[in-house]
Amino acid sequence: MRAWPGRLLRMAAKLALAVPALGCTPARLLNAVITEDGYRIERDIPYGRGPRHRLDIYIPDDVTSDASVAVFFYGGRWSYGSKADYLFVGQALASRGIVAAVVDYRLYPEVRFPAFIEDGAKAVGWVKRHIAEHGGHAGRIFLIGHSAGAHIAAMLSLDPTFLAAEDVLIDDISGLIGLAGPYDFLPIEDPTVKEIFDVDGLAATQPISHVRAQAPRTLLLTGAKDVTVLPRNSLHLHAALSHHAGGAADLKIYPYIGHVGIVLAFASPFRWLAPTLNDVIAFIERANTSA
Repeated sequence: MRAWPGRLLRMAAKLALAVPALGCTPARLLNAVITEDGYRIERDIPYGRGPRHRLDIYIPDDVTSDASVAVFFYGGRWSYGSKADYLFVGQALASRGIVAAVVDYRLYPEVRFPAFIEDGAKAVGWVKRHIAEHGGHAGRIFLIGHSAGAHIAAMLSLDPTFLAAEDVLIDDISGLIGLAGPYDFLPIEDPTVKEIFDVDGLAATQPISHVRAQAPRTLLLTGAKDVTVLPRNSLHLHAALSHHAGGAADLKIYPYIGHVGIVLAFASPFRWLAPTLNDVIAFIERANTSA
């Protein structure tokens, strides 16, 4: 594992904590020191026809035939982001025996809602059909997202129409893991977000509107200090899932964490910020045990 210079650590932390989403500069600083040992990456695998229809797969060296699969959608206000910036997430999951698929999807202004959800469904469909060829178990697929990516993961897990278009059932999803996601964000005030969700029937754009008894087991993580996506989003979705889905949802609020810190805590130099990785792995293990 490469050493983490103290000056670089302080710079990455300052940059990452100063911006509302994890931008390319702090991500590249992080990724520059992430270990290359213990896993391999299969890059730029197409799951569709467009240039943004690509995913990277992180495969542990000691992968087993029953390895769980995490499909990760990053955040960026549905308008920016790259799978290349999230090597630290793929590595963290692979280090715990998880086969991780980190997904690119189309962004605003190229597309608006629901195109990025449809892209997410295509990616999940590809994973369901092909992940066994890359070391993962197609019966143990978990959807994970941060911020806007958590919105995508939640919509896929709660509204069956998107996955059904790719011949996937919600029952094929072993669990939903949402990190600081916008699940109940009406009314929309931000002008750009208004354009992204410029559709009739705005309620249908909200994951909370699609909660049903058939929802997969869910873990919602948020930070009490998050001022970008307020913790009430996770609180409201947890309450709705607990009411309609028989309590198959867990909620954890980290007391001193903001919007970026919750995903930054995947990276080994920043795991002191919050037990994000441990909580994700524990949830996946519980879900597999009870399946």
